[in-house]
Amino acid sequence: MKKTFFLSLLFVPLASYGQYRSEVWCPDNGDGTYTNPVINADYSDPDVCVVGEDYYLTASSFNCTPGLPILHSKDLVNWEIIGHALKDIEPASVYNMPSHGNGVWAPSIRYHNGEFYIYWGDPDYGVFMVKTKNPAGEWEKPVCVIPGPGNIDSTPLWDEDGRCYLVSAYANSRSRFASVIVVRELSADGTKAIGDPVIVFDGNGTENRTCEGPKFYKRDGWYWIMCPAGGVPTGFQLAMRSKNPFGPYECKKVLAQGKSDVNGPHQGAWVHTAFGEDWFLHFQDKGCYGRVVHLQPVEWRDNWPVMGIDKDGDYCGDPVKTYRKPKTSKAWPIQNPVESDEFNQPLLGKQWQWHANYNQFFGMPTSFGTFRVYNHKLSENFVNLWEVPNLLLQKTPADKFTATAKVRVTAKDQNQFGGLIMMGLDYSAIVVKRVGDEFELHQITCLKADKGKPEKVNVIAKLKPTEIDKIDYQPAIHEDIYLRLMVNDGICNFAYSLDGKKYKKVGESFKMREGKWIGAKIGFVAAEPAGKANRGWLEADWFHVTK
Repeated sequence: MKKTFFLSLLFVPLASYGQYRSEVWCPDNGDGTYTNPVINADYSDPDVCVVGEDYYLTASSFNCTPGLPILHSKDLVNWEIIGHALKDIEPASVYNMPSHGNGVWAPSIRYHNGEFYIYWGDPDYGVFMVKTKNPAGEWEKPVCVIPGPGNIDSTPLWDEDGRCYLVSAYANSRSRFASVIVVRELSADGTKAIGDPVIVFDGNGTENRTCEGPKFYKRDGWYWIMCPAGGVPTGFQLAMRSKNPFGPYECKKVLAQGKSDVNGPHQGAWVHTAFGEDWFLHFQDKGCYGRVVHLQPVEWRDNWPVMGIDKDGDYCGDPVKTYRKPKTSKAWPIQNPVESDEFNQPLLGKQWQWHANYNQFFGMPTSFGTFRVYNHKLSENFVNLWEVPNLLLQKTPADKFTATAKVRVTAKDQNQFGGLIMMGLDYSAIVVKRVGDEFELHQITCLKADKGKPEKVNVIAKLKPTEIDKIDYQPAIHEDIYLRLMVNDGICNFAYSLDGKKYKKVGESFKMREGKWIGAKIGFVAAEPAGKANRGWLEADWFHVTK
């Protein structure tokens, strides 16, 4: 039945996933209110633009591809992944293999003269821009606006007279200075700098250290720069105003943790809606879960944007937990970013990303209603999976959830393996590995993978192959198995089943850890030793996220 349904899709245009409600996190309470976070997943450094009654969000994607995710909403609470703006990251010589924590940093998205623009900083190669007329479709090839290392966190502002300005920050690891915000002029088409940078704010030596991630706006004749300061997990949000794009700027702290349990509320997007309301989307750093997205009301007081709820009248609000939803023209259905996947379409689901620029040898969809991940050939001096580019992963969707996959592992040679992984600076995986003419179920764990530490392997069970090829040309043995990963408050446990009904909890508990500037990610791993053996693979029938 599944195969017949899949094949029928080949003859009709592919649309979006349609309405999807997560079992593990839904911010819409169904009564006109929402509960933060509105996106309980690692969409770090979020930015949003408004076109009529539509909202479009993008976020940092670092070395993961496809990059620059595009999410759409009609009410700022219910979000759907509709595409990506970046297929590959340049230079290919660097990003064809994992370049953890590099690549796409802190993008901004804007709508100007009928086109959508996204700017971002690659800390090693410069400030880049892509644009399109259809945010759910293809985006043009990136343009390097400012070449060279150090410049990050860039946002354009097109003024009423047609001139274009860019606000930016600096990466201390490349420039050896930071905590300053600069403005420079770009060409009217936003493709190159025509002016030199001017420092308009300096956070050095003050509580506003590490000011970064600036966003540029104009309101009622005032230029506004909104940016975070004080550090990623502990900081706060600043708002700065001036009558001139090059300053000088007045500054106020407008959002901080206060008495809430939301640490470091900052860096995001001020949104003015078609219904005259103002809102602010920002991230909260939740450690191993990454940076999740919150929505705060904004009240303008004495020409200052007070974010969240200001109970003491100091113009600095505390984050809200539950609040009324933004005004809309009508009630929109509940829609959450897709997590589960039946692999019934001839393309990669929008929730998935590779750990490097995609190569067809990583894997591909099939016409059988599965997705095949080919084994990556490990290096001769392999230490741990930090080197693997074809990890097929997605963001964690909640503090507590269960991910289960039905897979077939196909091995044509010794020590080929595949399974489920929770990947970060530390990682743990449950994999099926060929040993002799049988399989073994292993838990593979590595602490400080980023520091080159070796793996620890725990042999859990021996498994008879489900099927053995009887031909004499590149014969393989196969194992059909159900693998499960259970997460609760940062602790991960594993289980497996041979019939999909009775699951056996196995292995050791694993404490999740974030990746390089990203949250821990879940998904598939398939690899094998270096050499000339014919590749094995993992074939995923489905992947389900449940309570």
